[in-house]
Amino acid sequence: MGDNDKMIKVNIEELLKQNKKSKYWLCQKMNITSRNLNRIIRGETTSISFKYIEEICLLLNCTPGDLLIIISSEEKITI
Repeated sequence: MGDNDKMIKVNIEELLKQNKKSKYWLCQKMNITSRNLNRIIRGETTSISFKYIEEICLLLNCTPGDLLIIISSEEKITI
């Protein structure tokens, strides 16, 4: 497999479900816009700061490994 056959998925929606929290709640706690959160969720960003990773993990009681998962390009879901 080449390097382009894999991508990182930000697993926020599943973690929100597990914690019975909404995207709105997360935006309020992190003080970010829903547009920016949705861009992170859809993979429309080229980077995510360690500050955001840490904050999301603390709020959703998870580790960076729970938050960031590597998937193959075949598993990629386009929205």
